Amino acid sequence: MHITNLAEFDNHEMILFLHDKESGLKGFISIHNTALGPATGGTRYLEYKDESDGLRDALRLSRAMTYKCALAGVPFGGGKGVIIANDVLSRPAVFRKYGEYLNRLGGNFSTGEDVGITDDDVREMGAVSKHVNGLRGAGELGRWAAFGVHSAMQAAVWKVFGEAEIKGRTVAIQGLGKVGFELAKLIYRDGGNVTAADINSNAVQKAVEEIPNIKIVHPDEIYDEEADVFSPCALGGILNTDTVPRLRAQIICGGANNQLEQPEIGELLHRSEIIYIPDYVANAGGLINVVSEMNRGGYSRSWVEKKIVDIGITVVHLLEESDARGLPPEQIAEEWGRERIKAGAGTLHPDS
Repeated sequence: MHITNLAEFDNHEMILFLHDKESGLKGFISIHNTALGPATGGTRYLEYKDESDGLRDALRLSRAMTYKCALAGVPFGGGKGVIIANDVLSRPAVFRKYGEYLNRLGGNFSTGEDVGITDDDVREMGAVSKHVNGLRGAGELGRWAAFGVHSAMQAAVWKVFGEAEIKGRTVAIQGLGKVGFELAKLIYRDGGNVTAADINSNAVQKAVEEIPNIKIVHPDEIYDEEADVFSPCALGGILNTDTVPRLRAQIICGGANNQLEQPEIGELLHRSEIIYIPDYVANAGGLINVVSEMNRGGYSRSWVEKKIVDIGITVVHLLEESDARGLPPEQIAEEWGRERIKAGAGTLHPDS
């Protein structure tokens, strides 16, 4: 396999293949760009069809983390870890061995919770490595990621409907995991209407029990639901030439990573007059929360809350420039990200 020939390769700085026969650990650490600071990003634990799929996922996700850090205004670069769950022999041993690999990187990559990772997994990593986020005050990342999506959504609603209130609006949420569930609660709190879908019956049952009047539909029907906002909060790649024509929402704003199956889908959305908030802008709340642990003064809830409010401000400016130039929002966001990366680490401060 020639990594540099993969479509997902974007001049990544470092790609590590991890293999430990005793525990069954197999996976990748991908560091995309460290111009703004040491790489950070979650580690996901999933079954993949083969190693190539795991590698491609790591490449895509680490690149997105670079832009997420740049647009969130935090002094870190983009990295991501992927552990292939297929042949794991001992889960605790896998995460301890993974922590040892983190130590070998000497602080050039810090990581924490992502899809498939539990609190116990994070503690196992943290038992052997200090380069693990989410152990020193950051708390539940899904909740903070949902706050970030909510801030971005309010800004987009203001742009489209002339008011930032979610009250009376309908939001179709795809996925009721840690982020989607918390977002659904926020929408209900605001007086909005929630339509949701998830392949996990336990997640659906929990939502029905805790969120009054939530409307549950079959996972494949969520695209066809009439809504003001469609919010992807499951896995990526769900916006494509088959699903976009089915959408009945004016705004897309969600917590899932890599929502566009191909970059060209952003242009399709733009032509369809659907406002797409780039995922790495909207879902930066979890990142902001964990990097607060690494600020000089330690974790600060007030700093986190301010930076999450800033997500909404970024979205307002993004949509204004998109309108002024007639370009898709994600194209503007990419330009901004490249400009900040090119300017380098001196433009950002850990406590900014």
